[in-house]
Amino acid sequence: MIVAAAKVAGPAIDWAGASPLVAVFGGALVVLLLGLAPSRALREKVVPALSILTLVLAIVFSVWQWGEREDLIAGALRLDELTLILTIIFSVAGIAAVLLSWRHVAPREAAHGEYHALLLTSIAGMIVLVAAQNLVSVFLGLELLSIPLYVLCATEMRRASSLESGLKYLVVGSVGSATLLYGLAFLYGATGSTDFGTIAAALTGSGDLVSDPLLLTGIALTIVGLSFKASVAPFHQWTPDVYEGAPTPVTAFMAVATKAAAFGVMLRLFDIALIDASVDWAPPLAILAAITIVVGNVGALGQSSLKRLLAYSSVAQAGYMLAGVVVASRLGLQATIFYIAVYLVMNLAAFAVIVARERETPWGDDIASLNGIGSTRPLLAWPMTIAMLALAGFPATAGFIGKFYLIDAAVAGDYAWLAVFIVVGSMISLAYYLKVIAAIWMTPTMDAAFPGPAIGGGEQPLLAGGSDEATGLRAQGEVVAVAVVFGALTLVLGVIPTPLFDVVRDAGAALGLF
Repeated sequence: MIVAAAKVAGPAIDWAGASPLVAVFGGALVVLLLGLAPSRALREKVVPALSILTLVLAIVFSVWQWGEREDLIAGALRLDELTLILTIIFSVAGIAAVLLSWRHVAPREAAHGEYHALLLTSIAGMIVLVAAQNLVSVFLGLELLSIPLYVLCATEMRRASSLESGLKYLVVGSVGSATLLYGLAFLYGATGSTDFGTIAAALTGSGDLVSDPLLLTGIALTIVGLSFKASVAPFHQWTPDVYEGAPTPVTAFMAVATKAAAFGVMLRLFDIALIDASVDWAPPLAILAAITIVVGNVGALGQSSLKRLLAYSSVAQAGYMLAGVVVASRLGLQATIFYIAVYLVMNLAAFAVIVARERETPWGDDIASLNGIGSTRPLLAWPMTIAMLALAGFPATAGFIGKFYLIDAAVAGDYAWLAVFIVVGSMISLAYYLKVIAAIWMTPTMDAAFPGPAIGGGEQPLLAGGSDEATGLRAQGEVVAVAVVFGALTLVLGVIPTPLFDVVRDAGAALGLF
């Protein structure tokens, strides 16, 4: 009777601070229920529109909470500028993915409600992951973002490569998650706590603990587990196959948002909880970064599939971003967040063009689909050209500013040799990025010579030889808009990067690093 009468007090929740996360979770639930409606128009138009509205609300709430720094839900999560800027990045990536999926075959085959609910749930998991300041929250966030993505990769259920992509991602992702869980368990065993602050205090208060084999084993397993998710070599083997097989809108979302989430949690975990053990984890991470840069750039050289080429490119880009984590400084954190943001705009511009050409040509995601579009489809040719130049690090693009920022952080953190790897890797990347640009501007189109059903997604081409661009714009205006907007942003952030510098400076200050 006494036990029954007792009231169990739950943790206090700051609903204003948690509003971006609540908005995404709530939107996922509403979208899922609306997907059950019998009206086809409701499912195909209102559901995607509501998904976009949900993500816009998450962005608005994030801006509203900017400058607030406090613990949420009994200290399990942290509200600060790092969490908020990454939430905005996830939401922008989600909006782009919804637009790219609007007329795609994947939502039709998987059901619109389920497709968009899974997308929003994955974004919610990403928010939990980057806000986590507890080892348990880290694992919950990782699983919440990963499980929906396993399903999303396989949503083109009539295409064998999509099903294969989902299965491969499930198997490899499960191995990565298990490895991470073991690592987190070892960290708890060595320090006696799951809270980042308590772990950091334990390492500060005991010099012997830093060299404890149990702690070092935990750090090593944690690095391996997160490396799977971030596509860091040699744990990247799943990336080309999964990127190629998944529906292209899902690939675009994974390429930018998942990587941002993985590096977001790395920054908070290593630069707060494990900062006093940096002498042990920084050199191995630097070696992994160098290996990743080489493997990614060399692997991309022989690719004819644009999605596989961008998959290897994303591996190399992960190596660049890892340099910002290695230096364990405010400058390194700022450089990493800046590069994550510009990586978002560069890649979304490129993937939007791939989605458009998959629908317009019989070549799917082959580089041949871009042949001659400089003269026939300039609204697609210019965003792809700008994206390729930016990914290669050409001046006057956002990619150049981002790489320069990372090189500056590496040199300032006494890792000048890693900065050399970034420069050399960028030089190697010119070979495959310029190959794409050459196809756009220097190779004649073959659309008219090979009419027929498109390979990507089984949809009919919208154009014949690119002769009627207005028809293509009407048929997939939202895809072209994504390409143009993010292509333009890639240039704007390369010429006027100051506003983004100011935002990432706040994120750097949030962790209290010197």
